[in-house]
Amino acid sequence: MAAPNIVNTTAIYGKSTAYTPSGTSAVVLLANTSSSGKVLRVNNITAANVDGTNAVNATVSYYTDGDVAQGSAPSGGTAYPIASTISVPANASLTVMDKMTSLYLEEDRSITVTSGAANKITFTVSYEEIS
Repeated sequence: MAAPNIVNTTAIYGKSTAYTPSGTSAVVLLANTSSSGKVLRVNNITAANVDGTNAVNATVSYYTDGDVAQGSAPSGGTAYPIASTISVPANASLTVMDKMTSLYLEEDRSITVTSGAANKITFTVSYEEIS
C-alpha cells in the first residue's frame, strides 16, 4: 500500500519513543512497516550521552527497509546517514534533527541508530503518525 495523501489526512497523532542500544551495531529506532497505511513525520531526534566521563559517538541513518521492530538490526535496504559518527560529550545531548529539518518516513522505511559504546547513548524521537 502507498503512503496516504497527506492533503486528505483523517488523523494525526503526536508520538515519541526512546531507545538505548545495548550494543554497538545499528538498530532500528523508528520503523514504518510496508503495510502501515501511514506516513510518519519525524520532527525531532535527540542523542543523550549518559556516560559521566567519556564522549561517545552517535550515528543516525535513514534506512530503506522498515519491516523490523524497534531495537532489531535492520535487514536488507540501504542506510543513508543523517548524522555520522558525531561525538556526543559526556553528560550532554545532541539534537540531530528538529522541526526545521524534519523528514517524512514513508512505508517500508526506518530510522536506525548506532552508539559507539553499549548502553551509553539514549536516542529519543518525536514524530507525527499521519493517516
